[in-house]
Amino acid sequence: MSNKLFCFGTGFSARLVALKLRAEGWEVAGTTRSTEKFDALKAEGITPWQFDDGLPVVDIANALEGVTHVLVSTPPGGNGDPVLNHHRADLAALPAQTWIGYLSTTGVYGDRNGDVVTEESELLPSGKRGRRRVAAEKAWFDLGLRHDLCVQSFRLAGIYGPGRNALETVRSGRARRIVKEGQVFSRIHVEDIARTVLAAIERPHAGAAYNVCDDDAAPPQDVIAYACGLLGMDPPAEETFETASLSPMAASFYEDNKRVDNGRIKRELGVNLRYADYQAGLQALLDDILRKSTGDVGEN
Repeated sequence: MSNKLFCFGTGFSARLVALKLRAEGWEVAGTTRSTEKFDALKAEGITPWQFDDGLPVVDIANALEGVTHVLVSTPPGGNGDPVLNHHRADLAALPAQTWIGYLSTTGVYGDRNGDVVTEESELLPSGKRGRRRVAAEKAWFDLGLRHDLCVQSFRLAGIYGPGRNALETVRSGRARRIVKEGQVFSRIHVEDIARTVLAAIERPHAGAAYNVCDDDAAPPQDVIAYACGLLGMDPPAEETFETASLSPMAASFYEDNKRVDNGRIKRELGVNLRYADYQAGLQALLDDILRKSTGDVGEN
């Protein structure tokens, strides 16, 4: 039987997973919230379906026909997980041991004052987004237990990659160096998210949760300074968190301070990170920008 992936949400991370599996000969379909993105998905060989929080996927039985793997990247809202709200019964009817990957966040751990968290750490989310993620994870794992589905959760750190990184922030003039004493963030390049998900598909383990981050939790101001150095630009002046003017959303990212351990993806899945720290990731992104600017768009 050929493999078929269905993505609930085909955004930055899920789309790369979909494209990699498509290149391996998989049949791939995925949802988008707007019909404007249909043509882009079709051009990449991904069968598009429309789905948002308010409306279910029309003809979901046809959409899930023959599906062997499901990847979920839609975030939970105030009413819970939108996929489960609309399609719990449809997913429950999938064949036993169908693989379901849920893209969660390391926000489920909350603030640890810079201490290390592993997948065994208690889930103590700080804000409402984190609490929603914890509830959504639990709901997905419960679905797997009740209906013999192979549900796995991927707790993603701060995601960056092409078009979405500190280099772009600096080049756009939006970069700030906000300093909060002792604050560190974990990060992950989108390429390594895809590598981890593909490794989990090869080594399925029902009920497993995996921290997906690089090896170097670092202060955010250091990342901006490094990006400026790569671009030959002076870094912006440091601002203290206590006096910086930040939106509630921006300030909320500083609520949690922890170092995320990624040992499980290496031990259990054999993942070899392509970008083990932000320096390697940003350098590769700059190299790619320079290649494209000179017309050399060959593979790395």
